[in-house]
Amino acid sequence: MNICKVLPQKLLTLISGSLFLLVIGCDILPSARVEPIDPEKLTALTKPPKPYTQSALLIAVGDIMMHGPQIRSGYNPSTNTYNYDPFFTEVSDILQTGDWVIGNLETTLAGSATGYTGYPLFNAPDTLADALKNAGFNILTTANNHSLDRREAGLLKTLENVRSRGLVPVGTAASLEEADTITVIEKNDISMAFFAYTYGTNGIPIPRGKDYLVNLIDEAKIIQDIQKARELGVDIVTVALHFGTEYQRQPNAEQKRLVASLVNAGADIILGSHPHVVQPYQIFDITEEDGTIRQAVAIYSMGNFISNQRGNYRDVGVIFKVRINKNFPDETIEIAEVIALPTWVHRYSLHGKLNYRILPLESLLNTQDDPLLTSRDYSQLARYLEEMNRHLASLLPTSSLVGQNR
Repeated sequence: MNICKVLPQKLLTLISGSLFLLVIGCDILPSARVEPIDPEKLTALTKPPKPYTQSALLIAVGDIMMHGPQIRSGYNPSTNTYNYDPFFTEVSDILQTGDWVIGNLETTLAGSATGYTGYPLFNAPDTLADALKNAGFNILTTANNHSLDRREAGLLKTLENVRSRGLVPVGTAASLEEADTITVIEKNDISMAFFAYTYGTNGIPIPRGKDYLVNLIDEAKIIQDIQKARELGVDIVTVALHFGTEYQRQPNAEQKRLVASLVNAGADIILGSHPHVVQPYQIFDITEEDGTIRQAVAIYSMGNFISNQRGNYRDVGVIFKVRINKNFPDETIEIAEVIALPTWVHRYSLHGKLNYRILPLESLLNTQDDPLLTSRDYSQLARYLEEMNRHLASLLPTSSLVGQNR
């Protein structure tokens, strides 16, 4: 075996300004050689990365209500259980295409101890949360005028029941720390912050010292929250507002003013609820400080997604879809498409009780093969669809359209 030894003091010898290593006892002295660089490899190393786009879809719906007849519709006396999956059977395929799927839970899920009741103090079986999860929802706004229908204990139990199903509640909190934590959910490399606020709680006072329980609409606080989310570097800020005038199909002046203020402050998507009828949506072009144009979209009210209310457009809702694109490598964000799909709550009698299901109007009218509907029903629903499409787009200048209702 040959052993290489290094002589530290006599190893280096200077010859003609060059340094050579003299290695004693080695059989081979390897010579250093610089390989020529392949021009094609050099081009590949210096070539900018190939552009690509990631996309994710937000799907939002309005008020998920539980009036007394709805509560009873899910009851099975033979098993003493409640099941509300049938509410969502016909729309679940649509909902499950979304990455963020959000609705307004306008009832408490406070348990059976205080009884299940509809209006005016709502409390529904917690199996509603199972049905929502099964349908495709992953986020629920819980800040609305019925948040405290079972007081603080009911609010906390609702949070527990929602979270136990893997759903994310937004707008109410069990602690100050929780309330101060911004909900950020990332899908396909696109991060979205969610906030939710309500105009009030129907006169039921928030317990003293526990303002964190329910987010109330406070313009300065909302703007501050938006700015905090921007400082985190999120791609999109979504704000749900429970506001407006009940049963009015157009937004009032205060709704418009507040929405304009929030989109100028940095909100990208605003989702309205409370009027129990659908109000139009609007698209904004915001000029940022650096001169770039940012688009924002606001729907003033998404109406009732499920309820026992009938007539005067209270049984018509909307599935609101907003597609977000993120372009790489510069990581710019754009609202690529906005689509509003009108829905209708079908209430019908079967097996001696009322039953409910949400029907997507366009696909329903394309097939017209539902055994529970008559030709008269289809004629009425065709009128609903045409009228709702016009109504939803009534605040949109043609030049501002990002997508189309279809």
